[in-house]
Amino acid sequence: MERTYLPVLLLLGFVIVNAIMMLGLSHLTVRARPTAEKQTPYESGMPPLGDARERFSVKFYMVAVLFIIFDIETVFMIPWGAHFRQLSCEIPLVRGTCPVGQLSFFGLGEMLVFVAILLVGFVYVWKKGALQWD
Repeated sequence: MERTYLPVLLLLGFVIVNAIMMLGLSHLTVRARPTAEKQTPYESGMPPLGDARERFSVKFYMVAVLFIIFDIETVFMIPWGAHFRQLSCEIPLVRGTCPVGQLSFFGLGEMLVFVAILLVGFVYVWKKGALQWD
């Protein structure tokens, strides 16, 4: 049993030693020369405007959460697409195809119900105005 974990432990040890070595070498070789210009924040080539701790609108977070929800939808569609033939055949596949007369619409119906539920949620969010950016 210990031999099965040996490659993982070796990789973990290599990663830890490598990280310590890189941090140690950078600490030994760097010369700290702080200037006022180097200490200013820099993002996208634009000078910072205003306070970094300003409050964001709730709509920003709503759009982010909705993006995650609808992005997860596509993640669930990938395994469905990979097993669509198997889900749409009443018996196990023969040489990768469904025999004549054994075709069912279970796989397609399953995904149509899933997409319909998500579509209802999307229409609800749209009607509530969560996607309006005013």
